[in-house]
Amino acid sequence: MLSSLLPFAESWLSAAFTDVSRYVIFAVGVWLALWIVLAAPLAGRKIREGRPPARQLLIEFATSIRSIMIFSTIGLLNFGLFRAGLMPGPHIARELGPVWFWTSLVLMIVAHDAWFYWTHRLIHDRRLFRTFHRRHHRSNSPSPFTAYSFDLGEAAINALFVPLWMLIVPTQWPVAGLFMLHQIVRNTLGHSGYELFPATRDGRPLLPWLTTVTHHDLHHAQAGWNYGLYFTWWDRMMGTENPRYLERFAQAVRRPGRAVAGPAADAA
Repeated sequence: MLSSLLPFAESWLSAAFTDVSRYVIFAVGVWLALWIVLAAPLAGRKIREGRPPARQLLIEFATSIRSIMIFSTIGLLNFGLFRAGLMPGPHIARELGPVWFWTSLVLMIVAHDAWFYWTHRLIHDRRLFRTFHRRHHRSNSPSPFTAYSFDLGEAAINALFVPLWMLIVPTQWPVAGLFMLHQIVRNTLGHSGYELFPATRDGRPLLPWLTTVTHHDLHHAQAGWNYGLYFTWWDRMMGTENPRYLERFAQAVRRPGRAVAGPAADAA
C-alpha cells in the first residue's frame, strides 16, 4: 500500500518544489529589480504612490505558498491519469513535431486567458466573492508577491486548468512547463506596480491586445472591471474594460520621473 503511494508523494514533492522555486525566483526577483535596484530610473513608471506595507507582503507570501500546496495536490491528477494510461496526449503531441509544440503553447495560453476571464468573473459574484476571491483583493495595492495570494477555492479553480487541458488537448510536458513559466512571469509583472509595457507617442499601449500592468492594477483598485489575465479582448467584447483604462495608462507612461515615496508615505 505504502509503496504504491510513494510515486504520488514523490510527484507531489517535486511539483511543490518546482512551483515554490518558480514563485520565489520571480516574485522576489521582480520585487528586487523594480522596487529596489531600478526604483529611481523607473520612478516615472510607478502607478501608485507609496509601497504596500511589509505585513501585506508577508501575508501574500504565506498565502501564495499555501496556494502552491493546492496546485501540487490537484496536479496529482496529471500524474495519476498519465500513470494509468488515461492521458495519452503527451505521447501523441510528441509525434506531431515542433510546429505543434509551439502551436499548442500559444493555444494553451489563449485558452487559459479565457478560463481565467470567465472563472474570474464568476467568483466576483457577490454570493461567491467572500469565499473564493476576497483574499486576493485584500491586496488593494498589489505587489509581485500577490501573484498566488488566493483563497482556497480560487487556488483550486486556477489549478484545474492544466489537468483539464492536458486531458483534452495533446500537449507535451515541456509545453506545460513553458506555459507555467509564462504564467508566473506575467503574473508577477502584472502585480508589480510599475507600468513596464511600451507606449506609442500619444500614450496608448503599443500592444493593445495585451493586458498591461495598469490594466490589472485598475482591477485591484476598482474590482468591477478588467478581468482579463493576458489579453484585453474578452474585456472589450464583454464591455468590462474600465472606461478610464487608456487615460490611466497614459498617465502612468507620461508621468515625469520622481522620487519613490519613502517610509512616511508608506505608513500613511
